[in-house]
Amino acid sequence: MSADLSPIDKAKFAAAKRAADYVEDGMRVGLGTGSTAAWLVKCLGEQVREEGLKIRAVPTSTRTAALAQDVGINVVSLDEAKWLDLTIDGADEYDDDLNLIKGGGGALLQEKIVATASDQMIVIADAGKKVDTLGAFPLPVEVIPFGWQTTKTLIEETLTGMDVLGRTASLRLNGDVPFVTDEGNYILDLHLNRIGNARQLSLVLNQMPGLVENGLFIDICDTVVIGHGDGKVEVRDINAGTVEQNQIDFVENDNLFTDLAE
Repeated sequence: MSADLSPIDKAKFAAAKRAADYVEDGMRVGLGTGSTAAWLVKCLGEQVREEGLKIRAVPTSTRTAALAQDVGINVVSLDEAKWLDLTIDGADEYDDDLNLIKGGGGALLQEKIVATASDQMIVIADAGKKVDTLGAFPLPVEVIPFGWQTTKTLIEETLTGMDVLGRTASLRLNGDVPFVTDEGNYILDLHLNRIGNARQLSLVLNQMPGLVENGLFIDICDTVVIGHGDGKVEVRDINAGTVEQNQIDFVENDNLFTDLAE
């Protein structure tokens, strides 16, 4: 029930509910991964069931695919869809230029592939994800398991020449074992504290053997939908240079709110 949601969950829901308005009948839509994206999937599933919305959705992880199928959304592969009208996803951080850090949920590779195969990317987030400079959130990079410790050493050595404040990397764990992505890879979290030149860092990281992709999304996001705990929503469009204010009403709906307060 909405009355049981924390302010942060209400903010995530408000952003997701507003972003769902961008999805139109017949669209091919990329669905992100994470707790905020899960709210979006639930909102779209409700529209599919109650309003007859027909979309083809490309999930960015097995978790999102399972949830989308559970709520009745037609799930297809990116190869089947070929190109997407829109991708809606969360973010761990975003700055004034709508550059992002993503990958806290471990799906950064598929998320970046899907986002760049879309006409438009919309990020949904609570207000706490806004930063002046990227880097407070650890930057995830996906690496192949073979030689991952050597890759880690190479990354840390390379960071000494970059405009960052921290230069350590840690292997992401799932309990006592390495976290494994849907592609069978590992994730290293880079503790940088502040990234002075995100574009340069992204290019340098992706030149390293063994590193598959990094969690910096530069010039990919078009719009950010920012939710607040009181239902207020702010929509910033980087291309149009506009800022729009909305208000989302929290209506009790057992089907929508069940099991999504994370």
